[in-house]
Amino acid sequence: MDFAPWSDGADRTDRTDASAGAGDADRADPPVTYVPATVTRSAKIVVAGGFGVGKTTLIGSVSEVRPLRMEEPITQASAGVDDLRGTPHKTTTTVAMDFGRIHMAGGRLALYLFGLPGQSRFQPLWEDLAEGALGCLVLADTRDLDASHDALGLLDGAGIPYAVAINTFPGSPSYPEAELREALALEPATPLTYCDARDRTSSLHALITLTEYLSEHRSAALLESRR
Repeated sequence: MDFAPWSDGADRTDRTDASAGAGDADRADPPVTYVPATVTRSAKIVVAGGFGVGKTTLIGSVSEVRPLRMEEPITQASAGVDDLRGTPHKTTTTVAMDFGRIHMAGGRLALYLFGLPGQSRFQPLWEDLAEGALGCLVLADTRDLDASHDALGLLDGAGIPYAVAINTFPGSPSYPEAELREALALEPATPLTYCDARDRTSSLHALITLTEYLSEHRSAALLESRR
């Protein structure tokens, strides 16, 4: 999949109706954040990984618009289904998706970020949300690397290129890169990086690693098609 073209003839920014009187203030529509006129390309990126690995946090840390979050409280019904041992203070879980948007390449590229729910029972939803994605950033937690395998298997089956970012939770164990690659069954060319999903700069670095890999992957595919 290539980047989708975008054209916008107007310079649109956040705005409200300045002509509204004081009596209309409470009834005014909330501000709308439009895609800037500088954007010439856009791409859909999915963020995947196991339950509680930090997908919602990462999208929230980088999104330049208010992120859309579809979370519900964790209830007793999840007992024995969702493993909270690594995240004992987690009180909500994504039941549909997260959504955010950021701009890169000097504002010319818009990345639309879709966070997939972590539980494997949502796999049919994963497949729908991943359709048309240019690539995926897979978050992993060294306390439970096996939790990433379902997402990695889905991406491999769908032929969606991806990079893996180890979310460095406080107190989580560290391993040599070779051991991590072996545990996650990664191909030699698949990027493996680290991030702190709470930190915007760190999360952006992980996304830049992915986009650079996608650019190289696309260039290699074009060369192969011309042989």
